This record gives sequence, C-alpha cells and structure tokens, in this order.
Amino acid sequence: MQYDVKVINEMVQKESAFVDGVLSEVGKVIVGQRYMVERVLIGLITGGHVLLEGVPGLAKTLTVRTLSQVMEAHFQRIQFTPDLLPADIIGTVIYTPQTGEFSAKKGPVFANLVLADEINRAPAKVQSALLEAMQEKQVTIGDTTHDLPRPFLVMATQNPIEQEGTYPLPEAQLDRFMLMIKVTYPSREEERQIMDRMTGQSVPSAEAIIDPEELLRARGVVNQVYLDDKIRDYIVDVVSATRDPKQYGLKGIADFIEYGASPRASIYLAQASRAHAFLKHRGFVTPDDIKSVGPDILRHRIILTYEAEAEEINTEDIIRKLFEQIEVP
Repeated sequence: MQYDVKVINEMVQKESAFVDGVLSEVGKVIVGQRYMVERVLIGLITGGHVLLEGVPGLAKTLTVRTLSQVMEAHFQRIQFTPDLLPADIIGTVIYTPQTGEFSAKKGPVFANLVLADEINRAPAKVQSALLEAMQEKQVTIGDTTHDLPRPFLVMATQNPIEQEGTYPLPEAQLDRFMLMIKVTYPSREEERQIMDRMTGQSVPSAEAIIDPEELLRARGVVNQVYLDDKIRDYIVDVVSATRDPKQYGLKGIADFIEYGASPRASIYLAQASRAHAFLKHRGFVTPDDIKSVGPDILRHRIILTYEAEAEEINTEDIIRKLFEQIEVP
C-alpha cells in the first residue's frame, strides 16, 4: 500500500503542475481572494457546482470570467432577473417556415462555464430550469434531450444583504451546489492594489494556459488521490453528527439543528478533500483537508431551528463545534 501511495503522490505532483500556473495567471487580474479562487478551482476540478455569496463589488463575476479565460473554455453569463423565463436559459423550439419543421434553439446553458449572476433574483420556476442541467448534465427542449458540453459547471452568485425582490433558493437546489463560498472584503493593502491596478492605463488580462481536455484529465487523477479508510469514517462521522448530534456527544448543539446534511455532503466532502490535496500537490488526503473544505460543503446543508435564530447561533458556529468535538483519526 505504501508503494501505491508513493506512485499516486508522484503522479499528482506531475499532473498538478498546472495549478500554480493557473493561480499565478488569475493573480494578474484578481488581487487577493486566494481562498475564493482555490475553492472555485476545486469545483472546476471535481465538476461540482459553486455558489458564491458576497456583497457587490468583490470580484465574484470577474473571478469566474478570468478562470474561463485561463481554461480557454466556453463561457456564458446569465443575468437572473424577475422576468426571466426558463426558455431564456435552456432554449426553446422554433418553427422554420422555409422547411416547415421545428428545430431546437439552444440557450446559454450550453457552455462549459455558466455564470448564473444573482441567481436569487429569478422566481422558482426559472431556478428549477437549472436543476436537470446541474444534476443530469443534460437539458430537455421540447421532446428531445440534449447533452451538455463537457466539462459543464454552474457558478452562481447571490447577494446576502439585499432581500427585496429576491427569491431564496429552495433546499433541493441548494443541495446541488457542491460548495457555498462566503466572499469577504479585501484587506487594506489588497484594496490599494486593486485601486492602482484597475485605474491604470490598461486593465490586466489573463492568458489561456490549459484547455478543457486537460481539466478532464486532471479530474481522473483527482479520483485516484488516496483516501484512507479512517479518513472515510471521519467524513461519515462529521456528516452523521449533523443529523444526530447526541449520538456523537454533541448535546450542546442538538437543539439548534432542524435538519442535517444529506448524503451528498459525504460524497462532496470526499471529492473536495481529494481536490484540495491535489491543489497542494499531495496524493493523499489528511484530516486538515476535510477541515479546510468542510465549512464550504456543510454551511448550506444544515437547517437551523428557530431556537438557534433566537440564540443568534448560525451554521458557522455549528460547523466549528462539529470539527472541534468530532474525534480526528
């Protein structure tokens, strides 16, 4: 087994060489926000959809656009508004008088990277139009099913502070996002760099250094990153503890959790921890990988009780206590 891990480690170090180049190229445009960029990369490498939450002006859209340039991928941005229709996203069937036939006009969802900007500004029927695409990687237009291009990834943004005219995402759709990333303000030094960079004579741009085929090949390598049985049990313990805290001796938070994380959380936690190890050029997963990506996997999957709201306890508090008290292998 040691020999296998050594071989995998060497393979990962070789195949993950492009990661530093991607981060460097993105860094030409995006100042700071390393955490956000790495988490979006994890989504790209694993094929997991990403939800970015942060106030306006934090480079969420610019980050996704820049990554699409670095990947040389087909990028589409959809601005979600209250009057948007499902056909505006997936496409529709049109009649051609010259031929007397109906044909499918594909919508903007047919791209490698789809940015759903301010996704919570569209009503539920429009949000649900993305469900089949996100889960099945296919879209049905009329009576014909069309496969989406590979790789296919939805990256959505939402504004957490302006609730007027918004439609909260239903739990079924939230659960389809692998990661929910909280985007924070830059530091004072970073903000000075942003101001200088974006008010100069020329706006910086990124160059393509990988293509979608290389990304798909990296996914195959990520799936081979070694995940020990003890690490697998640790993942299951963390997720199970969100459903039955008392069983794991977490009586202090049991009254604050209405619903725990779904089995998707275990799957995504395993995939994301492998991708995190890959970004660090390691061929094996450690507990620190689980702790690093855990909050992004769990924060939108734990439903709190009214008592938690009354006590001003949020999901970040619950997740922190989970990782503090669950025994680490």
